[in-house]
Amino acid sequence: MARSVAGDEDDIVIAGMAVEAPGGVDDVDDFWSALAESRELIGPFPRDREWPLREMFGLGRVEGWASVADAGGFLTGATEFDPRFFGITPREAVAMDPQQRVALRVAWRALEHAGINPTTVEHSEVGCFMGASFTEYGPRVGEVNEHSGYRAVGTALGAVAGRISHCLGLMGPSVTVDTACASSLTAVHQAAAAIRSGECDWALAGGVCVMGSPGAFYEFAKSHALADDGHLRAYSASATGTVWGEGAGVVVLESESRARALGHRIYARLLASRINHNGKGAPIAVPSAHAQEALVRRTIDAAGIDPRLVGLVEGHGTGTPVGDPLELTALCNTYGADARRGPRLGSVKTNVGHAQAAAGMLGLIKVVLCGASGHIVPSLYGNEPSPAVDWSATGLRLATELEPWEAPDGVRYAAVSSFGVAGTNAHAILAMPVLEDTDA
Repeated sequence: MARSVAGDEDDIVIAGMAVEAPGGVDDVDDFWSALAESRELIGPFPRDREWPLREMFGLGRVEGWASVADAGGFLTGATEFDPRFFGITPREAVAMDPQQRVALRVAWRALEHAGINPTTVEHSEVGCFMGASFTEYGPRVGEVNEHSGYRAVGTALGAVAGRISHCLGLMGPSVTVDTACASSLTAVHQAAAAIRSGECDWALAGGVCVMGSPGAFYEFAKSHALADDGHLRAYSASATGTVWGEGAGVVVLESESRARALGHRIYARLLASRINHNGKGAPIAVPSAHAQEALVRRTIDAAGIDPRLVGLVEGHGTGTPVGDPLELTALCNTYGADARRGPRLGSVKTNVGHAQAAAGMLGLIKVVLCGASGHIVPSLYGNEPSPAVDWSATGLRLATELEPWEAPDGVRYAAVSSFGVAGTNAHAILAMPVLEDTDA
């Protein structure tokens, strides 16, 4: 089924976005510059979080454990917040999970990016769907301390979306989604469904990850799945594991008819999104190429496009020796099935690390910025492709340089994947109209 370049008034579109990423990146222009310039934003562990760094860096000397490199994708502004701007007392702000703080300010910026004054949306039927996962920030709730009385909301995952809705006065559905690393794409999927069903007029959707503890590094050091040198080399022959990171991203979603009526810029159309699970079989944390391939095929069918039109696939790409080969197999069987032509493949994780619940959103915003500029950015460390698949038999190619992105039918098509450690998989297909190209 062919889709028109003009789109459909019932399409869900992205009308604005905002991002925070490692390396001091706090807006989409900075993010685009970092991606286009092939900058790696991974750096040493922060020294102001009271983490047991000496113990962490010594784990490699403990039997059964792997070493932890002094590297991660950390938000430099994670401890910065102006509570009074958002009507929050300083005492309550200290008790809030930093994920609530970061998500709140990124949501505000997303509205501004869409040309919407955040102070004018109170009492509106606007949804808020945010991906977020576990945190170990602050003292335990079950003890007496100076933050008691604020910790119930301060530690609740539901308050990540709830804070945004409360601050802005949004009265549509407000949901925090936790499907682990698939959380933010799942949030986009649910937000789009809520708009289509009439639950809300439009919505904010995104994800956030600020690590309240170094727990993720301990877990993957024990399972020998961390990069031994602190570099995340997705889909590369030299990949040794993942590197954990932080980040946040929010997009403004609405129907195309609403966007056009209000004069909002249409950055991209969400042609289709789908969610599934790996099912039973391997251990819960082990990905499934079969489930991923089935998900991609269902999403392509729902989008109603020829998969050969997809010019860019933003993969999950964690750099792990188990996950990447399985994902490559699924992608080669779908988007790479025609050996004569296929999309470029990359992962923003090579730049910023694996931002967990926010990872899919950072990848989605990367894709939208590529579409807006008409260029595909390189995926770092892609010059030595993984030997897990026969690259000569597939149309899939790793993106290794900044290159023009052609749009033969007037639209640039892209796909984004995100897979959770608990078995949930998410996939989305986007279309970016060339006719509305401007600087990102």
